[in-house]
Amino acid sequence: MTDAEHAAQPAQGPVYLGLDIGGTKIELVACDERLSVVQRERIATPTTDFEAFIAGIATLVQQAEARLGRAATAIGLGMPGVTDAASGCQISSNVPALNGRRVAPALQQRLGRPVHMGNDCQCFALSEAQGGAADGLPSMFGAILGTGAGGGFCVDGRLVAGYNGLAGEWGHWPVPAALLQRHGLPLLDCPCGLRGCLERYVSGSGLSTLYRLRSATPQGQTLDAAQVHERAALGDALAREALAQHLDLLAQGLAGLVLALDPHAIVLGGGLSKLQRLYDELPAAVARHLFRGARVPPILAPRFGDAGGARGAALLARQRSRG
Repeated sequence: MTDAEHAAQPAQGPVYLGLDIGGTKIELVACDERLSVVQRERIATPTTDFEAFIAGIATLVQQAEARLGRAATAIGLGMPGVTDAASGCQISSNVPALNGRRVAPALQQRLGRPVHMGNDCQCFALSEAQGGAADGLPSMFGAILGTGAGGGFCVDGRLVAGYNGLAGEWGHWPVPAALLQRHGLPLLDCPCGLRGCLERYVSGSGLSTLYRLRSATPQGQTLDAAQVHERAALGDALAREALAQHLDLLAQGLAGLVLALDPHAIVLGGGLSKLQRLYDELPAAVARHLFRGARVPPILAPRFGDAGGARGAALLARQRSRG
């Protein structure tokens, strides 16, 4: 079922489509030349069937263009995980159907035109650096806290992708062993092939895992992050302990970003970015993991909310289509 939000459509000029591929949803936005969002649509992500995934995106694009009354000038796709430079296949994606698949060629064949692909978290950062919460700042880091944990680093409004295109993959930094020991946590395997990655503890699904480990809840009955917060608000001591663990682990990860990149702002994205308690409690928690004299940069809410990653993909498409 499609969840659509329609705003006034542009009377003329180019239109750019951006799609943000998440572990639970695919978000499409149509943007005008000024990158103002004029249309939004959303579907659940087909996570296990690659053909259904390609068909779902193609349908989203076709429906958006039908409502706009014309073809998009360019299409951008923000993909989870990393694209292997040699094979063009997706790796370390939180959407199982995409791992080992060449997504861009399959989608281009289905749509009959080019698709400009980038990392979903980097697209989010680019959107918030250009017209978003960090607009005009010398540097910023966009930290996604959703099904997984990733991000992007921008300097002067331009994305820094790095040699492998991996800049911003802080979710796959290892959690210090001393911190795991302090909280009595196991070393968890990560789908990327490493162990003890931050993503397994600080993402929305990571928070669910922290609660399950404390409460001995069976694997199949894991509560989502929102439910953990609800239980904490109702006085559940184990939920409150899981939230305290999560805050400390997340603060340590963000402190690492400050030490490595020293961004002028950190903009949170993903489902956990909607929680006001993070903005209230994180600055002091991050400071506890930094040496004396190091300042915690502003930790900001995203200006574009759920549309940020898709808007960034549209921005990426506009840039690349112009050469």
